[in-house]
Amino acid sequence: MIRISIALTVLFFASNAVTRAQKLIDPKATKETAALYQNMHKLAKKHILFGHQDATDYGHGWRDEAGRSDVKSVVGAHPAVIGVDIAPLTGRPAESIKKSEERLRKLVTDTYARGGITTISWHFSNPVSGGGFYWKDSVSLPAVKYIVPGGKNHEDYKLILQGLAGWFKSLKGANGEDIPLIFRPYHEFDGDWFWWGKSHCTPDEFKSLWQFTAGYLRDSLDVHNLIYAFSPDNKFNTVAEFTERYPGNEWVDMVGMDNYGDMGRDGKYNLDQAIKKIKIVNDFALQNKKLAAFTETGLESIVNPVWYTDVLLKVLQKNKLNLAYVLVWRNDTKSSTHYYAPFPGHPAALDFKKFYDDEYTLFEGDLKQIYSR
Repeated sequence: MIRISIALTVLFFASNAVTRAQKLIDPKATKETAALYQNMHKLAKKHILFGHQDATDYGHGWRDEAGRSDVKSVVGAHPAVIGVDIAPLTGRPAESIKKSEERLRKLVTDTYARGGITTISWHFSNPVSGGGFYWKDSVSLPAVKYIVPGGKNHEDYKLILQGLAGWFKSLKGANGEDIPLIFRPYHEFDGDWFWWGKSHCTPDEFKSLWQFTAGYLRDSLDVHNLIYAFSPDNKFNTVAEFTERYPGNEWVDMVGMDNYGDMGRDGKYNLDQAIKKIKIVNDFALQNKKLAAFTETGLESIVNPVWYTDVLLKVLQKNKLNLAYVLVWRNDTKSSTHYYAPFPGHPAALDFKKFYDDEYTLFEGDLKQIYSR
């Protein structure tokens, strides 16, 4: 009896440890959001979810065709994770925003109804100057310091977040439940190409921006269906560099990395560096009880026909990592070169099928009750 009691006690504490490790920063997170987070933790121990930006919205040579994705056309299943960008929901005329809200809402609700996962990026146009989301010398202003608390445009930023909150809360499942999202704002902040980038705000300003954004959405606007993801580009080589702008464990659920530069961009491969950096992300996540992901990567035009198995899969499997998902960038509708997932007839399609068949990778059809405990 004593041995059984001890065993049950150990099991109880082990179970509690897992629960603590999977706790979101939002104590009021919906049950579906909490379940998604826990289930991604569990799946990451043996598998990785494959993701593709804008996969069901458009693809190579097509747009707005229900049920279609280039990935599904090649392997018979949609990506498990689909990226959606909410840039059209800010900085546009009201009528344009309303149309975009409806279109993006349908994309998200359709993915949820199929059992898939949506991750949200935000190519946010500069809210205090021209220049769009990129930094343009002589045009762009360093907006971060103006929109954080105490900044002259802070109230304007609150209005923007109020608009986003309304859209986040309008995303409903069949039973009226809020649809969970992985929210990945202000990505690639360690580069200089975006107005929120490293050269355009201090570490403290960036942390303040992140903390206010998450706190205002969660505590003031009652948005409780978000998993907050922090993802620099690949400009770091140490944990200290990776965390230079990290806002703190109480403000982040998931940590990731965007990395094209080490993965074959312009014909340059540095896979040892890619492996080293994703391990930094992975190990930091484990140590700090966060989820980890390879939040963006890819090879434009997939000019290496075995890139998926000979590059991506090798980087992902070099070490025993716990990564929730890997996402490749979009397939442009009109461009003959801007695409990152193969389509029927592409030389990389056969290799991608091997990537799909590998038991390590999961696609939408592999997900079972991802929103239930």
